[in-house]
Amino acid sequence: MKKINSVLISSLFIGVSLLLAVPQEQQEISNSRRNAITAAIEKVSPAVAGINVTAIEEYVASPFFNDPLWSLLFPEQIYRRRVKSIGSGVVISSDGYIVTNTHVVEGAEEIVVTLMGGKEYKAKLVGIDNISDIALLKIDGKSFTYAKLGSSEDVIIGEWVIALGNPFGLFSVNYKPTATIGIVSGTDLDFGPQQSGRLYQDMIQTDAAINTGNSGGPLVNALGEVIGINTFIFTGGQFSEGSIGIGFAIPVDRVKAVVANLKQYGKDSRTFKIGWELQNVDSFLASYLNLPPNTGVIVTRVEKSTPAERSGLKVGDVIISINGKKVARAEEIYAYIQENLLRQGDKIKVRFLRGNREYETQLVLE
Repeated sequence: MKKINSVLISSLFIGVSLLLAVPQEQQEISNSRRNAITAAIEKVSPAVAGINVTAIEEYVASPFFNDPLWSLLFPEQIYRRRVKSIGSGVVISSDGYIVTNTHVVEGAEEIVVTLMGGKEYKAKLVGIDNISDIALLKIDGKSFTYAKLGSSEDVIIGEWVIALGNPFGLFSVNYKPTATIGIVSGTDLDFGPQQSGRLYQDMIQTDAAINTGNSGGPLVNALGEVIGINTFIFTGGQFSEGSIGIGFAIPVDRVKAVVANLKQYGKDSRTFKIGWELQNVDSFLASYLNLPPNTGVIVTRVEKSTPAERSGLKVGDVIISINGKKVARAEEIYAYIQENLLRQGDKIKVRFLRGNREYETQLVLE
């Protein structure tokens, strides 16, 4: 009997030891599942916002639809209606500044921001920049959790990234942002001017799933730094609007520059003064100046106390390139300034011909 009791006690001891060991083992497994990606999601999620917009939309329609007779008697009229839409945003400062896309909030009559946990705030539209598709919102309060803005200069093709946001309005289900992961598929993608007037330059491409509602949300690296603002995707065709793994984000360095202007002016001011008049070098001028056709543009006037005069340019100089890009027409110079979103204070290297010699100078936009 004593022998049986000792065996029983020994078995019980082993059983209790195993039971006590299970939580520790589970804890070790749980810890092993945590990595840089989960840490980055945990770090940035409290700064991600779901955005609900009520906008006024105008449309033209006939009160009698397509009836040809009645449409002649009662022509088309302009109607207005309220439409609701969703998007994402990211808090970038403790005092409640939020970045999103212009196309998320344009025409907004009311903007309601929901933060993690479900608390709602009515947001003020500080300013929008249609060209870059960046908008800045402000909510009242202090000590908000905000995301760190990283740099888009050192983005590595192939590095892990996370897209956080409010796809299909899922933020309102559990008041947490949805996270998808992928890699940086490409950088410095230029799409040129769009019909909307927007200009998407130097875009970051990712295969992290981005869907309707993700616009304006952050693209985050494995350090938990925002490197871009998710903006648009390519889809499978006109009948499919879902993600096919080709999404694009505005680089954060551009976002920071636009936000600084929106805070100060309510818009991203790109007005500038150069102080010159230019003329294209046509075949007659090219022959007279002994230049090949389409060589550049000739300076015909330089105003006093302007960037053009301070740069040392003179009447008769033939500009052949700016920032290393050859120019054949004056329009190309202004198109370059617009496409690269240059603004007051930016510098341009101007290469020009004076007589038979080439010179280079620096011109500062003012």
